[in-house]
Amino acid sequence: MSVASRAKRVTTNTLHEMKVNGEKIAMLTAYDFSLARLVDATGIDVILVGDSASNVMAGHETTVPITLDQMIYHAQSVVRAVQRALVVVDMPFGTYQSDSNNALKSAIRIMKETGGHAVKLEGGGEVLSSVRKIIDAGIPVMGHLGLTPQSIYKFGTYSVRAKEEEEAERLLNDAKMLEEAGCFSIVFEKIPARLAARVSSSLSIPTIGIGAGADCDGQVLVLHDMLGITQEFSPRFLRRYADLEETIDSAIRGYIGDVRSGSFPSEEESY
Repeated sequence: MSVASRAKRVTTNTLHEMKVNGEKIAMLTAYDFSLARLVDATGIDVILVGDSASNVMAGHETTVPITLDQMIYHAQSVVRAVQRALVVVDMPFGTYQSDSNNALKSAIRIMKETGGHAVKLEGGGEVLSSVRKIIDAGIPVMGHLGLTPQSIYKFGTYSVRAKEEEEAERLLNDAKMLEEAGCFSIVFEKIPARLAARVSSSLSIPTIGIGAGADCDGQVLVLHDMLGITQEFSPRFLRRYADLEETIDSAIRGYIGDVRSGSFPSEEESY
């Protein structure tokens, strides 16, 4: 029996055992009770309450505008629905970059007010003091390297990161620093597959890829992207498993037609 199938409740230790056992980790985002309940029921390993809610839920161009209060609201909704998956909550921009004390206060708020199981931070050496302070307080931390969307205005582009040797070495060093600080996992976003494989094999903690090739210990996608609810975002790494935009459009047009024709509600649908 696999590690994943034995787990009644996925923990950070479950993920470590999965890496040791060579089992791939499946992770998806969720932001509300209804979809989180459906996602958790599938046997997904990790649910990320991502700051991508800023894009897919609130319609912002970037992840930067979403606030801590808003992330807590989304995480509360998700946690109420989840019975098995490990729930990781993104710490939003501005809550951990400048001050490790503020980072700890923000992480404590997330854990106490949402019931989530871990937090995720973007960055390496530049946020190491915040990572250490949060972990020292007993809060599990997932790292995030490569393309870090909260820093989009610094990068100026969503293109692949760490293609040059200098940046690749820096990413490797950052990953090792995060592991030594106590992170239980690291997300690699939009980096060369060969680099992701090299770094993953050098770490004892599991890595989760998004646009980082098949040799990471797991994969993550944004739920609304992989279900085809959002259509305008089509990076190479995205595989769509459904086309819910078309399904929803057809259903609503059918409803409108039935209302206007008077066929809904029928006698059987009336009291």
